[in-house]
Amino acid sequence: MCTFATEKRFKLMIDTNIFQDKTAVYYTLGCKLNFSEMSTIGKVLREAGVRTARKGEKADICVVNTCSVTEVADKKCRQAIHRLVKQHPGAFVVVTGCYAQLKPDTVAKIEGVDVVLGAEQKKDLLQYLGDLQKHESGEAHTSTLKDIRSFAPSCSRGDRTRFFLKVQDGCDYYCSYCTIPFARGRSRNGSIASIVEQARQAAAEGGKEIVLTGVNIGDFGKTTDESFFDLVNALDEVEGIERYRISSIEPNLLTDEIIEYVSRSKRFMPHFHIPLQSGSDEVLKLMRRRYDTALFASKVKKVHEVMPDAFIGVDVIVGTRGETEDLFNQVYEFIKSLDVTQLHVFSYSERPGTQALKIEHAVSPEEKHRRSQRLLELSEEKTHAFYARHIGQTMPALLERSKPGTPMHGFTANYIRVEVPHDDALDNQVVSVRLGDFNEDGTALKGEIMLG
Repeated sequence: MCTFATEKRFKLMIDTNIFQDKTAVYYTLGCKLNFSEMSTIGKVLREAGVRTARKGEKADICVVNTCSVTEVADKKCRQAIHRLVKQHPGAFVVVTGCYAQLKPDTVAKIEGVDVVLGAEQKKDLLQYLGDLQKHESGEAHTSTLKDIRSFAPSCSRGDRTRFFLKVQDGCDYYCSYCTIPFARGRSRNGSIASIVEQARQAAAEGGKEIVLTGVNIGDFGKTTDESFFDLVNALDEVEGIERYRISSIEPNLLTDEIIEYVSRSKRFMPHFHIPLQSGSDEVLKLMRRRYDTALFASKVKKVHEVMPDAFIGVDVIVGTRGETEDLFNQVYEFIKSLDVTQLHVFSYSERPGTQALKIEHAVSPEEKHRRSQRLLELSEEKTHAFYARHIGQTMPALLERSKPGTPMHGFTANYIRVEVPHDDALDNQVVSVRLGDFNEDGTALKGEIMLG
């Protein structure tokens, strides 16, 4: 750990001339929010004169944005850092993100790491690069704060068609299994005016679709005395953006007002991602979630009442402490009964410092795997059935660039992946597509472009 005086020295030593003609590589793990933030970091470095290293080129700077949602994620972070240090010998290595915030001392001891930045310092990365002189092994500069207060705006271009717009950060929920409030701080957000301006800029850059990202976006507005519903209304008026998608929203914050607005919206798509986490009320209580299965089922029902063809993705965690076999069977049967499209299945991972560690009955790794496979098979069945019932329909799809000679892909409004023959003129265009049968690997429906 550096002293305050050392940290101050680091922050004051900014000579942008040293960044001219330097090269950088960027590696992101975890959620869409991390990718959005890394895009902003890359933009800051580019404006300082740093260019992205070409494939096979040794970089001068390596930036790693980490995740710590599970023990496996922690391991992947360490592996990524080791790999980059080996691939880019002599590069100045910066590690930030959730793993860096939660385990700064562990990260600082990794050979080759020069700077470890927490969530509060991530936005000021340039100020911590100093003169890009590497440190002796084990002497990485570490700067993290437990009190994370500021909101750093971010809007990343995932490709030419889709942007990821950060509207909120942090979480006040403190679920028993989760470390996110410790890694990202309390719930906070930018103003509606600033976010609308970022959406306009994305439109000016040719963006057709924006995915709204955050940690708990339904909680938007706490720091600006606004609401997520207000934000949705304002974004819907931005000219040039043809589509918005809500990345994930808690079921207790997905109000009927929001659902009904999306159903008649000009630009918000009939596509929801709603974290369930468990289909057992007993397990939900152990998790300290803020809803029960009845409320979740009512939200799914409400969506389909006003948007019969809506895509609904669902997060589920299996093998949490306290989830007996009987309770898992309840989970399975409840999810089977829901008219949802796809499951994102995660195996529970012990997180140091969480309240879940006090719960009795730990599930073995083998049993977690078995339960995960059952739910993944159920997800495949539901997704296949959802796609199949749309075969023969004609729907608008936003197509994305592909390599010459390879099929183009895109998504319908309700997130059905389509595959059409390559045509450069269709890149970043919304076109009418008649949906045919599944492609060879079953990941998309073959589409026929409908002219006129």
